[in-house]
Amino acid sequence: MTLNARPSTVVAGVSKVTAGAMVANIAAYLLHLPASRWLGPAGYGEFAVLLAAQLLIAVPALALQMVIAREVVRATLDGTERTAELRRLGYANTVFVAAVAVLLTPVVAGTLGTSMVAAGAALLTAPALVLLATEQGFLQGQQRFGELAGVLAGVGVCRVLPAVVVLGAGGEAAGALAAGAAGAFLAAGVARLVVNRRVIVGQERAGNSHVPNVLSVVRASHVQLVIIALTSIDLMLVRAVLDESSSGLYALGAVATKVAFWLPYAVGVVLYPEMANPARTQNAVRRIVLVVGTLGAVMVVGAALAAPIIPVIVSEDYRPVVGMLWLFAAHGAVLSLLQGVLFAAVARDRTAVAGIAWVALAVEIAVLLTVPSTLREFIVCALAVSSVTAVVISAAVLWALRRPKTEQAPVS
Repeated sequence: MTLNARPSTVVAGVSKVTAGAMVANIAAYLLHLPASRWLGPAGYGEFAVLLAAQLLIAVPALALQMVIAREVVRATLDGTERTAELRRLGYANTVFVAAVAVLLTPVVAGTLGTSMVAAGAALLTAPALVLLATEQGFLQGQQRFGELAGVLAGVGVCRVLPAVVVLGAGGEAAGALAAGAAGAFLAAGVARLVVNRRVIVGQERAGNSHVPNVLSVVRASHVQLVIIALTSIDLMLVRAVLDESSSGLYALGAVATKVAFWLPYAVGVVLYPEMANPARTQNAVRRIVLVVGTLGAVMVVGAALAAPIIPVIVSEDYRPVVGMLWLFAAHGAVLSLLQGVLFAAVARDRTAVAGIAWVALAVEIAVLLTVPSTLREFIVCALAVSSVTAVVISAAVLWALRRPKTEQAPVS
């Protein structure tokens, strides 16, 4: 397996992963249609808030996938076989997350005002997602992006279809969430079969001082968590600063932020194995900055051109956001660049630099709560802080990658 992806390979990989992720996202969005109709306002409110809570419990799964992919690349470079060892890491994290989910169930139920059964059913998805992340990490590290795309799409369908069947049969939120969790466990089993279709040839690993453990995933998790926090903090604070009307306008503009942030995500997934190769990291970082930056610029221009149709499609009440939509898209593009650079930090296990991002988050909170007084000022402040953060962290990551560390740098 080569870890030096050609441009054509990158494009093909990005296209496949994007397609798989789109199927999963469309399935997730479509779930809300029957749920809102069959559960009614009260039941749907409980269902929707618990689905949102699942985003937070997915953080360890995302981190585990990155750690597994990184270690697969290292094993490939060393010519060793580490499947059993890395699966044990996945199982250890599954048990850990399952225990945390059990402990958090009464907390989530009390905080969100849901039933214990529904909260437990929602959090049951967490260990399933960790098992899935283990297998997806193998596929990502081995650069099997077509199969990874198929797994991503299959996971979306497996989580949504059983929930829809339960809702259609008259089930409530708890039953639908439990069915979705069961579907996720089924998808994890199928994903393992997909991974095992290709036998990795190599000697069993021995004598290497670097042994990944749960702490490896914890370090990667705090990177994922700060990324999520940076992409969400403005929406969480806007209602505390602006009036209800302005915050509603901001919420609509933030849709452009989310699109600009998530659309290039597949680029980082595809280039990540190169980032994990010490001999290719610098080149991979340059490529992700170039590709994500170009996509970001296109989306900013597209947002500016498409903005005038917002009052026609949505409502005339949203006309004030027309002239600012490009700022929201720019904010998402900058955050996407920041995420790509932080991916490189995880790929080389230099996650300490993410501490800067936590400081930047605190600064952003202070700025957003004290400086802006209008909608335009609020998005400009958010964009300014994110831009400075991206520049500082990019410099810190590049410096950290040049630091000597006890690792080999073979070329595949």
